Amino acid sequence: MSLQLLTPREVIARYGEFDTVIDARSESEHALDHLPGALNWPTLNDSERQAIGTMYKQVNAFEAKKRGAAIAARNIAAHIEAHVLEKTRDWAPLAYCWRGGKRSASLSLVLDQIGFRVSLIEGGYKAFRAEMLLDMARLAEQLQFKVICGTTGSGKTRLLQALATEGAQVLDLEALAQHRSSVLGAIPGQPQPSQKRFDTLVWDALRGFEPSRPVFVESESKKVGNVAIHTNLLEAMRASACVVIDLSLPERVALLLEDYAFFLRNPEHFCNRLEALTAQRGKATVEAWKDAVSQGDFASVVRSLLTDHYDPVYLQSMDRNFVQYAQSQTLKLTDRSAMAMRQAAAALV
Repeated sequence: MSLQLLTPREVIARYGEFDTVIDARSESEHALDHLPGALNWPTLNDSERQAIGTMYKQVNAFEAKKRGAAIAARNIAAHIEAHVLEKTRDWAPLAYCWRGGKRSASLSLVLDQIGFRVSLIEGGYKAFRAEMLLDMARLAEQLQFKVICGTTGSGKTRLLQALATEGAQVLDLEALAQHRSSVLGAIPGQPQPSQKRFDTLVWDALRGFEPSRPVFVESESKKVGNVAIHTNLLEAMRASACVVIDLSLPERVALLLEDYAFFLRNPEHFCNRLEALTAQRGKATVEAWKDAVSQGDFASVVRSLLTDHYDPVYLQSMDRNFVQYAQSQTLKLTDRSAMAMRQAAAALV
């Protein structure tokens, strides 16, 4: 037998060696989170897993195991016919399930008996996630971050994108979180990942960076929408050197009107989101903003949101949380254009 049982740390160290990573859990478990690049080959799908679980409780474990084995055998056969028949003898997959139990072991045993070099994660996804979070802390300590700062609308995300185009190492937490990191930052039609999924996406990005080169990242708060940044990563960011980008207020207003054009197309949704600021800004201010929105005066609302709400909150947060903010390098942008962002990125790189 060539079946290998690997610890999560061994899996992390050897992650690029596996030809295929197979998630033997159900489709909903896979959707919640999975190892980077993992393919979902359920040994039991959602409805089957629920049915077997019910049988465990209402009948007995022996009957449930018999029925579960029959279903699993059919599903494993289907996966082999669909995905494995064309594989050569040197194919080396890695398999896992929730805790390294029956589901991935059953699949791995069949693949091993065929003659493939199969690896199995000891402790399954649960153990891997615990080790991955520890590895994320190690990576955060090893990497050197350069934090892109600037008040709302100054073009931080656009600059990160330009930096990536210039070949710089970029950690775009808002892109990974599917959120623009503010009360108004939810992106229509783009649900956020689960916390577990976000953690895995961030870890996968971090492990690809070279420690000898800086990693550019935006000055985020603890949470990006509904997901939280790992504590060690946040602490590393907050201790890092800062670059403040300076863009004029008219250009910032124009940039936000471009980037949040979905609010212009749906004023009612914009007004609903503004309601979330009532506790901080007061009912009268929010009602004034909503009245302006109903009249199509989006620019004045955005300007007021910046000067009266976002700018004071942001500057207080930066002074309080980013220890090198007072010694920041300032990068003045001529305008919000792609050319200006490319020039700024080239200067930083």
